[in-house]
Amino acid sequence: MQIDVVPASIHDAATLTNLFQYYVYDLSDVVDGDLGTDGRFVVPAFDAYWTDRWRHPHLVRVDGKLAGFALVQQRSRITGDDRTWDVAEFFVMRKYRRQGVGSAVATRLFDAFRGSWEVRELKKNHAAIAFWRRVIAAYTKGDFQETLVDDERWRGPVQSFRN
Repeated sequence: MQIDVVPASIHDAATLTNLFQYYVYDLSDVVDGDLGTDGRFVVPAFDAYWTDRWRHPHLVRVDGKLAGFALVQQRSRITGDDRTWDVAEFFVMRKYRRQGVGSAVATRLFDAFRGSWEVRELKKNHAAIAFWRRVIAAYTKGDFQETLVDDERWRGPVQSFRN
C-alpha cells in the first residue's frame, strides 16, 4: 500500500471542502453537527490556509486514490505559542482505517515539522483519543504528556511532546 501525504495548494481548495463534508459527518455524533437546508454540513472557509504561512494543509492518498486530509498549524490552540505545531484537523476515510494509514500520515507529519507539538481530541471522541494516544506513544516511545483541558480554549485531552 502506497501512502502519500502531499501539501495541498489553492487548486485543491474544492477537494478539501468536499472531504470536509465526510469529516464533519464522521464527527456528527460527537459534536452537534446538523445539515444546512441544502443537505450539506456547514464547513469553515479554508481561505486562510492559502494565505497564512503558519497553516499547512495536506491531502492523503492511498495507492493514488484520495483518502483524507490533515491540517497542521504552527500555533498552539491552548497557549497561542507560535512555535508549537498543532494538528488542527485530521481525517482518514473509514475505508482506510485500521490499516496503518492514519499512523503513517501522523508520523510523516511529525517528521516533517520538527519541534513542540500539541494534539487535541474532543472529550467525547473516544476513538480519536485512543488513536492519538497509541500513535504518539509509539512515535515518542512514551515520552509525552497528556493534559485534560476543560475551558473556553478546549474541552478534552491534549497530548504534548517534542521531536
